[in-house]
Parts: sequence; structure tokens; C-alpha cells
Amino acid sequence: MEQMYGIEYSKPEVILLQDTGIGVAETAARTCYDSFSNSENEVINYIEDNLPDANMCDDINSIEDSSLLGDLSWTYFHHSILEHANLSFLIRGTSRGVLQEHARHRIQAISVRSTRYTMSSIINAFVAAQGDKEFFINKILSFDMFVTCDEGYNRVEIASMFDKLSYQQTKVEDFNSISVAKSSLGFLQDFKNDSDGLFVALQAGKKKRNVGDAFKHIITDNVKVDMVVTFNLRSLKNYFTLRDSGAAYFQIRWLAQEMMKVTPSKYLDLIVKKK
Repeated sequence: MEQMYGIEYSKPEVILLQDTGIGVAETAARTCYDSFSNSENEVINYIEDNLPDANMCDDINSIEDSSLLGDLSWTYFHHSILEHANLSFLIRGTSRGVLQEHARHRIQAISVRSTRYTMSSIINAFVAAQGDKEFFINKILSFDMFVTCDEGYNRVEIASMFDKLSYQQTKVEDFNSISVAKSSLGFLQDFKNDSDGLFVALQAGKKKRNVGDAFKHIITDNVKVDMVVTFNLRSLKNYFTLRDSGAAYFQIRWLAQEMMKVTPSKYLDLIVKKK
């Protein structure tokens, strides 16, 4: 956790799921210059006049160092060859505010936890509260769904969510029908005046499909986001250059720093200038 501007925040967690290696990038570079025989890697020497078999492909993908890639990265700035290396990261607990900036990096594959499909618990808590604001606030607090860590601040945030839903409830003719699955509507009568029981029943019942369509408006940039992202190495270089910077938004800087921590040195040596 870290305090910024009077507010305490949690930092994201990042795991490297897979990386393709730098061998294909060297193979691509050697193809450009027809210089296979100059490589310090024996398997690269061999494929100058031969096609690699499966075992050799494994050896290529296991290459840990390439002087040519270093020269091309830092002396000749031939960065297109870095696009042949890819890394995939699992990111937990960054924010929707970060997501808006992260998505501006176009050359990446990104899959994000969908609010359209994953808001059921929030809406179930509101329906189960049956007008009890304190029940709703305490239930949402237990979800640990914000990057902000200050309970007092989060209570203000959750109270605002409750007020938005309460307002919407007055504007929709049959609020419950857009909130919970048809098969769960009977629970509202079965557990009348029993908020805990109703919440458990709704959670165990069928989830309302696309429930977020009606309710995404209630959440803010502080809500946690999980995602899997895949970058090619050239794009990752651009990401780290821009986002691990004092000029970057502090939350995305934290994310870039956590991604760098799990990125093997054989990649960092080609994209992050040593200080």
C-alpha cells in the first residue's frame, strides 16, 4: 500500500504467464542480414543452410542472450525485430482508471474482467439490503473491490453507489426484474426483512445475464480490474518508456513497475536502458 495525495492505495499484483523467448527475434534479424554464421548461438549457425527440426526450434526458443539483438536495440535502433518476441502477463488489482490509459497502447492483446457479467454480487447486495444502506455498505466493503484502502473513503464511495441505485429504482417500473434472474424473484418474498438470507439465496441462484448493462454507471475509476495482456517486445519497450516515468499517472506507473519486476532480464536488457 502507498499513500498518494492523502489517499491510501493498494498496488497491483502481476505474474508473467508466458514468454516466447528471444531466439526467434535473433533468427529474424539474422535473416535480414544473412549473418547466421556470426551468431554466438550454435543453433542459429546451423540454420543458415538447414531448416530446424522440432528440437532445434526448442533450442532457438531457449536462447538467453544475443549480441546482435543488443546491437540492433541500442546502436542501430532496428526495433522491428523485437516484435517477434511476446510476453503475457496476468494482472490483478489495478484500477478502471488505469485501464483507460492502458488501453491506449494499441499493439497488445488484452482481456479484461467484464463488468457486464461480473456485477451480480453488487446488485444482489443492493436488492438484499431492502433499503438498508448500512447493510449494503458493509457487504460491499467485504468484497475488497477498490484500489483505495481507506475504509472511511470507501464508505463514501459505496454510499454513493447506493444512492445512485436508489435513484434508479425510482425511475424503473420493475427494478427487481432487471436486477435478478427471473428464477430468483421468489426469494424476495421468501426472505422479506431478512437481508442476510436474501443475499445468500440470490448468490446461490442463477445470475442475471448482462446485469452490468443496467448498472455500470454506479462504479468509478477506483474499482479493481483484473486482466491478461500480451505485448510484443517492441510495444512493451514503448509501454515501459512512457509508463515507468515520473510524468505518468502514479497508478499506471506502479503497474509498469510490477510488470518490469517479473520480466526476465534477457528482455529488459533489450528494452530498458541501464542507468
